[in-house]
Amino acid sequence: MNTKLNTFQRVRELTGWHAVAFAATLVQRMQPNYQLFCQATEYSDAEQFRKSLESIWQWLGRSGTKINFALQLDKVEEATPDAADFDNYGVYPAIDAAISLAATISLIMNDEPQGAVMVSKLSQGCVEAFVEAVAGESLSAEEIKQHPLMAWEVEFQTELLDALHNMSPSSDSIKLLKKLAVEEGVSNIGIEI
Repeated sequence: MNTKLNTFQRVRELTGWHAVAFAATLVQRMQPNYQLFCQATEYSDAEQFRKSLESIWQWLGRSGTKINFALQLDKVEEATPDAADFDNYGVYPAIDAAISLAATISLIMNDEPQGAVMVSKLSQGCVEAFVEAVAGESLSAEEIKQHPLMAWEVEFQTELLDALHNMSPSSDSIKLLKKLAVEEGVSNIGIEI
């Protein structure tokens, strides 16, 4: 658990561009969870999720494009599924991804100063819930921590924090972050991209 706490403390210390870049990279990595849910249930249009996430990348790239993030937030909230309406497990990772996207937008709008921490916790929580769902039983904190998916999640967030330490806003930084998010070819819970 020390690694998780250490990770969260490091995320808490991120500010401005670095905090948004961290959160956006994790959301990019969770996007396949939302897309698969939409495909499996014919829920909503996964395209809105992609467009809202792309608007964050544009903001990070300092493209000069005027983006109405209040409108983007409304659209993401509309596209967030309600667990009560579905009886399959896939709704939960989709909700985590959508809430993470909304938290990242709120971070840009200065409405949620700890948005990056929320996204970090949602991503790890998504993995934890998935590990327990696959196991079919409640696992101890130590068993969850030692599971390969959770170890990979914590390692990914740590590597991302290390990479961000030396980054500044640029198109090259954005390309590198997007590449990091999809490099393994799977989402945080192993959904193929």
